[in-house]
Amino acid sequence: MRLVHDADHLAPFAGCTLVPTMGALHDGHASLVRRAAGRGRPVVVTVFVNPTQFAPHEDFARYPRTLDADVGIARAAGADAVFAPPSEAIYPRGLDAARADAAAIALPAVATAPGLEDACRPGHYGGVCQVVARLLDLVRPSQAIFGEKDWQQWRVLDEMVAALPARWPGLAMEVAPTVREPDGLAMSSRNRYLRPEQREQALGLVRALQVAASAQQPATAERLMRETLADHGLAVDYAVVRDARTLMPVGGFERPTRGLVAARLDTVRLIDTMALPVCR
Repeated sequence: MRLVHDADHLAPFAGCTLVPTMGALHDGHASLVRRAAGRGRPVVVTVFVNPTQFAPHEDFARYPRTLDADVGIARAAGADAVFAPPSEAIYPRGLDAARADAAAIALPAVATAPGLEDACRPGHYGGVCQVVARLLDLVRPSQAIFGEKDWQQWRVLDEMVAALPARWPGLAMEVAPTVREPDGLAMSSRNRYLRPEQREQALGLVRALQVAASAQQPATAERLMRETLADHGLAVDYAVVRDARTLMPVGGFERPTRGLVAARLDTVRLIDTMALPVCR
């Protein structure tokens, strides 16, 4: 396996399966690599902590950077290369210009209309689309795999790629199931911020989604989710039931829906999602 810092050295991996990450890899990321391995094409993992998707008050400066460990995890999972570019390779015009460009990106409706991450983190999806587009341009994969825990992000990026077929011809986008800790907590690089005594509280997210899965109406599910999160001492950003594709509100469970939650424990912000049963 190769560690690559210069995009010019990616030529041997053309047509690869891409697993984009911000590093601090865990078994959730490794599961994406394992899913990609053995498909007859190289697997490239990108590691880049993207400054343009963080607001000034967010955790960019303290976001974990563990490249040596990341390389080991990627290698063990079956990756052929880790692409860890410097900032100037992604944003050759500098960060000020990059942030201005991110703010001007025309986003798909699923990024701006639902009032979820887009409302809690203004500008976030401009930065996400910017960096993923740049990575796709540099790596030129034939396939890219993302985790479903960041469901709105997945929908945004899937729509972005679908809208630009000439830019990324034939690119296949794939979403893979969330990987959970033995206690049910969705794996996240931010879990390492949690103090031991906060783990029980953090489980409020998955428990809220489990309660929602038993509700007969979306409004009931949302009420139960909010109550469960509050019972665990979590500050709620949102707890909603939405159409799985558009992420807009629904009146029933006649078509695929998802429960989506975002909540905070002190300075740690966690998200989770779950497909809810379809009732016809």
